[in-house]
This record gives sequence, structure tokens and C-alpha cells, in this order.
Amino acid sequence: MVLSGTAKKLSVYIGEADRYEDKPLYEALIEQARIAGCAGATVLRGVAGFGATSREHIKHGIRMSVDLPLMVHVIDTPDRITALAEVYGEMVTDGLITVEDVNVLMYRGGVTGGPEEE
Repeated sequence: MVLSGTAKKLSVYIGEADRYEDKPLYEALIEQARIAGCAGATVLRGVAGFGATSREHIKHGIRMSVDLPLMVHVIDTPDRITALAEVYGEMVTDGLITVEDVNVLMYRGGVTGGPEEE
């Protein structure tokens, strides 16, 4: 896949404990991005945060939250991101979904030996 120049970034802010059907929500979101043929997706875990409920999600030493904030980011063409945002809107019940313009300077993969090649 070639991806360069003007693109869109879809970001979803959810909690680690959020679920969709029988799996963690972040896994379901990544799966949908793969099904949609997106260039890639990344899940990042936050160390602290709060959202619309103002409930604090934070990791303090031994006391750990079981619901740390997660961010799912997908960058792709505007058409693909628009379609995926609609799917994500149906899947996410609590959280935040944003879409931003981005400029892709480089997108390439050269790692071999991944699961697809085994």
C-alpha cells in the first residue's frame, strides 16, 4: 500500500476495561481497521487521564487502575477513515472519537518474517 501526502488520523480515546461483544474494545477496533484494509493501527496506554465522567484513571505505585486510558490511532486515506469512523461510532459507547488532517511524510514496511510470512 502506498500512503503519502494528505491523509486523516482517526483517534479513539477509551478505557482499558471497555468491551465490545466478547473482547476488549481496543482489540475489536484494531480488528475492524484490519478488515477495512487500513494501512495500520496503534494502541497506546496512558498513565493517567480522565474523560467525560471526570473519573480519574491513574496508576499509583502499588495501587493500579484496572481501567487506564487507551488511545487507538489509525492513519489512512480520507475515504477509508470516514468509513471507519462510522463503524467506530457504533462500537464505542463511552469515550471520544476525533479525526484530524495529517501529512504523511513516510510510510513503508520492510520487516520480514512476520505472522503473514510464516
